[in-house]
Amino acid sequence: MRRRNHYDVTNRVEIARPDAVRDAVAALLAALYPGTSLAPVQQAFRVFAQLYAGSLRGYAGCDTWYHDAQHSLDCALAYARLLEGYERSAAVEQRLGARRGILGVVAALFHDAGYIRRQDDPARNGAEFTFVHVQRSADFLGDFLPEAGYDREAAMARQLVHFTGYELALDAIDVQDPKDRQLGFILGTADVLAQTADRCYLEKCRDYLYREFTYCGLAGPGGSSYHSPEELLRGTAEFNRKMWAERLDGYFGGMHRYMGAHFDGRDLYSESIREHLQRVQALTEADALDQLRLKPKAIRAAEMREIVAG
Repeated sequence: MRRRNHYDVTNRVEIARPDAVRDAVAALLAALYPGTSLAPVQQAFRVFAQLYAGSLRGYAGCDTWYHDAQHSLDCALAYARLLEGYERSAAVEQRLGARRGILGVVAALFHDAGYIRRQDDPARNGAEFTFVHVQRSADFLGDFLPEAGYDREAAMARQLVHFTGYELALDAIDVQDPKDRQLGFILGTADVLAQTADRCYLEKCRDYLYREFTYCGLAGPGGSSYHSPEELLRGTAEFNRKMWAERLDGYFGGMHRYMGAHFDGRDLYSESIREHLQRVQALTEADALDQLRLKPKAIRAAEMREIVAG
């Protein structure tokens, strides 16, 4: 069966639905950590749905396109799979354990919460927070985690989420425990894998990421980086090559290899990413970017309200 737009790399989990991702993640965690309470995970998914739907008090709901609810749900699933592959592969003394493992799920879910406008924010769209969204996500986590029973980890988690962004240099992220840093590497890797393995990744860069960049000054007629969607696409393959060299295979120590351990040898995420990058490179060289014809649909506040209601 051809992979569907709102499904994960296995074409089995509907990553637009919080309940579907919650169940898939919970199944992995229950098998990894038998007997561990997953109440914090259940609570995190409930709050996530409310936050993105605009029903959480004080928040306006998701109005960004590229950084929508589906991306964060996809990231949480990718994180849980990487975690499972890592925990099965690591020596006993190097395993992260249930508490850290669950903390990472929560961080993955809310790593882009900073794009959600508060109701008193003057911004027109959450994309205006592109350059500060990670710190805003950290603030959200700092408030949420004590409610979920993770008060002693809240300060560390505020740093941990910076492994998904560029607001702090990686060496400046204040996470001292080696296991916490490993957790950060898994989280940062999952964020990259999820968004770039998305079936509509290239179309989302053209239609959605460029649009978000116009709100923060990176794109548009006077943009500092991109003057057209096509210009953004033409740089996509090189951007990814650099990111893999510097982050995924570099600073993060090749954590992506544990996806292969999770899938018992075949890394479906990397396969999808390679296909995307080879395709955009070939279309760029042939001046045929107009052949990218998938029609993505962002899961924003209105869509999330429909999903939750249904």
